[in-house]
Amino acid sequence: MKKFLLSISVAMFIGVTSFAQETATKQLPKVEQKQWQHASIEKDSIYGVNTQQALDFLKAKKRKATPIVVGVLDSGIEITHPDLKDNIWVNTKEKAGNGKDDDNNGYIDDVNGWNFIGGKDGKNVDGDTLELTRLYVKYSALFEKSPEAEKNKTKYPNEFAEFQKIKTEFETKLAEAKQGYAQYGQMNDIFSVAFPALNKEWGTRELSKNNMMSFKPQSKEAQQGMIIFGLVPDEAWEGKTMQEFTKETGDEIAEGAKYYKEQVEVNLNLALDPRPIVGDNYEDKKESKYGNNDAAGPDALHGTHVAGIIAAKTGNGIGMDGIAGDGYVKIMSVRTVPNGDERDKDVANAIRYAADNGAKILNMSFGKAYSPEKEIVWDAFKYAEKKGLLLIKAAGNDNVNIDDEIHFPTVYNEKGEAVIKNIITVGANTMNNTALKASFSNFGKKSVDVFAPGAAIYSTVPNKDGEYKNLDGTSMASPVVAGVAALVWAHYPKLDAQQVKEVIIGSVNKNSQLTDISATGGVVDAYKAVQLAEKIYKDKKLK
Repeated sequence: MKKFLLSISVAMFIGVTSFAQETATKQLPKVEQKQWQHASIEKDSIYGVNTQQALDFLKAKKRKATPIVVGVLDSGIEITHPDLKDNIWVNTKEKAGNGKDDDNNGYIDDVNGWNFIGGKDGKNVDGDTLELTRLYVKYSALFEKSPEAEKNKTKYPNEFAEFQKIKTEFETKLAEAKQGYAQYGQMNDIFSVAFPALNKEWGTRELSKNNMMSFKPQSKEAQQGMIIFGLVPDEAWEGKTMQEFTKETGDEIAEGAKYYKEQVEVNLNLALDPRPIVGDNYEDKKESKYGNNDAAGPDALHGTHVAGIIAAKTGNGIGMDGIAGDGYVKIMSVRTVPNGDERDKDVANAIRYAADNGAKILNMSFGKAYSPEKEIVWDAFKYAEKKGLLLIKAAGNDNVNIDDEIHFPTVYNEKGEAVIKNIITVGANTMNNTALKASFSNFGKKSVDVFAPGAAIYSTVPNKDGEYKNLDGTSMASPVVAGVAALVWAHYPKLDAQQVKEVIIGSVNKNSQLTDISATGGVVDAYKAVQLAEKIYKDKKLK
């Protein structure tokens, strides 16, 4: 599920600090700050992944890249984005638009990937329920709506105990969503009146402490707007124009209102079942030949942002640079995640599709609290491992210890044993060296392998003319690691997936703040990773 995270301005405005994005103790130049994930701890005193020094090292060693495909299992990708279009995977065995399965892989016209949450008629699932909601519906039919409800409680005591837990959690989430929706409505009312007046009186001058002290608002509306500045920290507005601050905060209020509206009307809607759009038999977990070839779907923001972090074109003078955007990485779009919780059957099929069609690395920036069909996901994990893939997944955004509170998909079975080895779970770090773990990031000494930049990450979002946006989340940290893995593997192609994983986790920049909350206790470093890969090549006398 795609999480909505509050910016520092909106979070402080409504008094919720736990989701605030962190800022740097050492400020990078404004242009570089938009791409701080590339920074160096040695040169910039910021825990980025040191991309440029890695590239310089590869050039000095005369290492040339071989093509590699990264499967992005997500909400969909805008493949025509100016900063992505040159680095999108193309299935050369398939003839576009002829309505035939030219390569006989079971998927018609899958030129750039596949969409497992769409129908043959071209319609797509946008919003879906949470797995929590689906389980509530299932169990309530057994324990509340059935004529045999009382007998069922005795007959299925374990399931009834789980239902009681799920019911409490569902009702709590629904109440919180309704409250959040109301709060954002109130914020919008204030902004829609106060800030137009404030913008008119303030003009084009820059927001600064001196300007704030000397400004005397004339209207009551402008005075109301100024009160808001007393509720947010200086870094939320200083150095911006009033118009910039208004747009950023207003856009986020609109996004927050949309998020909570979807929670109430879609994610927690007990009557919603969008599966008929897909047209598959959801009870048949072996069924895989369903969906359509729409690589973007109705809401490609999340997937497009993730894809840009990995492989937005490097050095083209627009937007931002991906970790591995020089052209050797091709992004395969496998649409798996709606605005809601992904379904286990779709996840399993997406993994198998990517593995069968040439992907070597899978990025999985999604997750949920319940996974009723986790076994079929584990089977897909094992399938991908046998095919030699490296899987990289987000740790989740609930600020919990996932050693104790499981975040699915998990690599650990009921016995606590890893079902595969070729997987890396990623937490999110910030630019702030005194608060390195992002406040939202999940953690775990056993379950989280590494950390990577995941707060205020600037990347591609859908717009045919090219658009970019800051987003927060372990969803952003995971593709940073996927990009580093692609950078390493493309230049050292004789490594296998397990060796690439060992290179990444064996070359982190350790920090005591991460020691007890991750397996490695460190942040990924591309430069140290390629150095380690080079050493392995020399030790094994590989060329």
